[in-house]
Amino acid sequence: MSRLLVALVVLLGACGSNVAAAEPEAAPQVGPARGTLFIVGGGTMGGLWPEFLRLAGGKDALIVVIPTANAEVVEDDKASVALRRLGATRVVQLHTRDRAVADTEEFTAPLREAAAVWITGGRQWRLTDAYLGTRTERELHALLARGGVIGGSSAGATIQGSYLVRGSPRNNTIMMSPGHEQGFGFLRDSAIDQHVNTRGRAEDLRPVLRRHPHLLGIALDEGTALVVTGDTGVVRGAGVARFLTGAEAPALDLRAGERFDLAARARVAADAK
Repeated sequence: MSRLLVALVVLLGACGSNVAAAEPEAAPQVGPARGTLFIVGGGTMGGLWPEFLRLAGGKDALIVVIPTANAEVVEDDKASVALRRLGATRVVQLHTRDRAVADTEEFTAPLREAAAVWITGGRQWRLTDAYLGTRTERELHALLARGGVIGGSSAGATIQGSYLVRGSPRNNTIMMSPGHEQGFGFLRDSAIDQHVNTRGRAEDLRPVLRRHPHLLGIALDEGTALVVTGDTGVVRGAGVARFLTGAEAPALDLRAGERFDLAARARVAADAK
């Protein structure tokens, strides 16, 4: 009887150890652990606005628009107007160029309640000068962490990468500008370019990848979005999302509906689950 009891205990222990050995699902290596990124290559949004609004939670969701990349900020910026035309009822504009203000609880209060944020186009250095390293940037990361959505177009796309291309205050043709090379890093180990098809920028990321070979290059046509959840990016819109896995590697061009594994740096097969 005692031998039977010992055998039973050993068997139960083995079963328990097997359960304990089950590994949790790996955390994303590149994309956000929670939440969604909506990264647009500039130009006309077309049918992309309705999808962003849907992801944000619909017409009653609180959406914060950050227009700081623009040289001149107006109350009725294009993004806010477009969202309201689609029926969005709670669109709030958030803007300052004062880093001290950007670092306050009062200024960032809307971000703590928001379901989504939209970062407009313009020049990305204005975004880093105002918000990088402040409470505002931290609240953006917190919004993602609680499952929110962050979208942006043009400068608002590039800022989402970890490496900031075209960050020079002098002009937007300088790809690497010391002092303006850090993005908000919602998408880790990445450099994001935009307006690719209309401004002949298809190869412009290669020198950046030559200097920083750990980066994944993402080059987006106008009117084209990369929608990221975890380590998977899905292409939406009219144009091409081009992925550069190395300075000399051939580009991988994806179109609407196609998926890319940002961690494996590979196209996801159409029949993959």
